Amino acid sequence: MGHGILRDAFIFLATAVIAVPLFQRLGLGSVLGYLIGGLAIGPWGFGLITSVEESMHFSEFGVVLFLFLVGLELEPKRLWALRLPIFGMGSAQVLGCTAVFTLVGLAFGVDARVALVAALGFALSSTAIALQVMKEKEWLPTQSGNAAFSILLFQDIAVIPMLALLPTLAPASAAATSGGSPWLSALKVVGVLVGVVVAGRLLLRPLLRMVAAAHLREVFTALALFLVVAMAGLMQSIEISMGLGAFMAGVLLADSEYRHALETDIEPFKGLLLGLFFMSVGMSIDVGAVKNSPLVVIGIVVGVTVLKIAVHTSIARIFKLPEQQRPFFSLVIGQVGEFAFVLFATAAALGVLPTEAAAPLVAASAISMLLSPIAVTIFSRVIEPRLSRKDAPPADLIENEKPAVIIAGFGRFGQIVGRLLYANGITATVLDHEPDQIELLRRFGFKVYFGDATRVDLLHAAGAADAKVLVVAIDDVDASLRLIDQARHEFPHLALYARARNLQHTYELMDRSIAGHERETFESSLRLGSRVLEGLGWPSHTAWRAANRFREHNLEMVRDLHQIRNDQAALVAKARQVREDLTSMFEKEKEMRDKASGGWD
Repeated sequence: MGHGILRDAFIFLATAVIAVPLFQRLGLGSVLGYLIGGLAIGPWGFGLITSVEESMHFSEFGVVLFLFLVGLELEPKRLWALRLPIFGMGSAQVLGCTAVFTLVGLAFGVDARVALVAALGFALSSTAIALQVMKEKEWLPTQSGNAAFSILLFQDIAVIPMLALLPTLAPASAAATSGGSPWLSALKVVGVLVGVVVAGRLLLRPLLRMVAAAHLREVFTALALFLVVAMAGLMQSIEISMGLGAFMAGVLLADSEYRHALETDIEPFKGLLLGLFFMSVGMSIDVGAVKNSPLVVIGIVVGVTVLKIAVHTSIARIFKLPEQQRPFFSLVIGQVGEFAFVLFATAAALGVLPTEAAAPLVAASAISMLLSPIAVTIFSRVIEPRLSRKDAPPADLIENEKPAVIIAGFGRFGQIVGRLLYANGITATVLDHEPDQIELLRRFGFKVYFGDATRVDLLHAAGAADAKVLVVAIDDVDASLRLIDQARHEFPHLALYARARNLQHTYELMDRSIAGHERETFESSLRLGSRVLEGLGWPSHTAWRAANRFREHNLEMVRDLHQIRNDQAALVAKARQVREDLTSMFEKEKEMRDKASGGWD
């Protein structure tokens, strides 16, 4: 068995190492890499792993750790502030989807009990996939991101009454063996939850304080894992979602002084186990069920996705979510969730769901989870930009403009350049693609026009043929380089100055030999570093000189690295030399400073 565990661990880790970076590089996201990797090594792929159920049970702990970390991000005050979205939008989503799916099932002649069970399962969304996608796209802090999270949290709570409902739908013999009253079970759940909250507030922090006082990092890590395992086990014993229990534990500790230490210790375990969970979902896709009834499975996947998106769109309108965020909100929770597997398995065990009906439902659920990251990626790359262009006003008509300077992009970087020119009596024509921003700037007298600066006809209209300077301050690196290439071809007389987003962008600009470029955070970071040195007691001129020496050294390093950036061996050698030179430079600086009176010159 030991060799079997080592072999499975090797296969899982090798798959993650190969598939995830590949899919990230393709811009498809880590979740899809895990899912496709799992499908490849599972029973219907190369058959390298056959114990899908065991892997799924073990990997569910990754979702538990993930929800614990989500709970750590939510202080009780913030959670209380979300009570209306959680119970308002959450209940609307679960009840709305359940009603729609039940009616559709009945319309197709499905047995009422089977239709209801299927509807309950399909109403749920994948917490792990949705949250991971929103985190990767930095969408979680938005208003609609909070709404999606609130719905996912309510769904985890709703699993409890759903499971309690199943025995009442079962045949008499199965219901009798299930034992216990659902009302008694619900009362037990409430009692345990109240007990956890009270005990957590009174006991958790003293326990953390005692362990932290020992100053043993590994013991503190063990305690963090113990808390999650204990809460998950307690919740599972009373048939509550383990993830919900872990989330509660996180919320109880969200405002404690140990929050960041707990996050740091848990994060590595969470990442690996959550990846294993996604791979297990990929492995669980029953290709056999799809082969036996492909039209049924495909029809279920398409129908469920379309209907869920329709319900979510209605909810977004009713609760007045920002219009531009509604499509992504509707799509990101449009898949079926991992708890559908639990619901369908329980219903099959109770005899509510016939085996021949359960197989296509489970297959459709897994495929829905597999396709969700692909759908989000396609939407983000293809559909969303077109919707933005469709909703945006047409480009402004620009007449008789003969500016000395054209500024492309008037965000936080371009604004500072424009305001400096404006303050010194130099007029500039500004091109930007944010309508709200443009209206604000026009009220303050800036000559700003709406349009895509990478369009050559718009540059002609803006007066590029007569201008002297083009400042490229666009956020998007690819668009920035495309604009520079077009401007050099169409308007070779223009002096080009650009904002560099990062070091790679800097290299691309250096390749083009433009008039000038600046890394957007470099100079401000140096100035702040100089201020920090002053705050530590350094004289102003000494702090300024140290920052300036560092600046010169860094610019020289960038020039050198640019020349050899395609030679890996030379890059490594140069990086080592740069570190040694920097150390030597500051050692000499320290010696000079120490020789001066009082330790400062």
